[in-house]
Amino acid sequence: MSKIPDKRPETLGGYVIHGVPFPIDTDPEALAFLKRMSPIQIEQKYQVTYLHSYGQDSPWFAAASNRRLLATRHAESGYTYATPRGHDMYSGEETVWIDITDRPARVHAFTVCHFGSEEFLPETPFVLALIEFENVNTLFLTRLVGVDPDQATLDWIGMQVEPRFLRNSKLKPTDVYFAPSA
Repeated sequence: MSKIPDKRPETLGGYVIHGVPFPIDTDPEALAFLKRMSPIQIEQKYQVTYLHSYGQDSPWFAAASNRRLLATRHAESGYTYATPRGHDMYSGEETVWIDITDRPARVHAFTVCHFGSEEFLPETPFVLALIEFENVNTLFLTRLVGVDPDQATLDWIGMQVEPRFLRNSKLKPTDVYFAPSA
């Protein structure tokens, strides 16, 4: 018969505890300071494994990981979305996938970002651009490389560009970016 331990084993378990004051004397006067006590702070590592699904956008990510750029088009009206949509925004009907990798593309508008999310902060400044494709009704938001963000010029508007892809796909929207056409 196993003996039930009378104490739970203790470990630090990755916790770092900051500022835990408590008086040695526990009479009511000594405990009065607890009303003014700063909050206790506990520092610990936190990790979550997150299962994410791209759902109906999965074909776009599969294409990008194979160096192809997909868009969607409403079969009846021909309205084409550079940033894919599962359903047409006017009729609500399903769209079909089309490949726009080799279509002529140009810079429609751009901005130089001097601040970004944590992932992009080390890369600032960078150029964010709206790309216009031939026979596509909407624009595609992406990064523009191969230009100097410190020498931004309106001459970039209308510049011919082409898609480029990360060599090792991360299955993220940033797997595709654009650069001036060769």
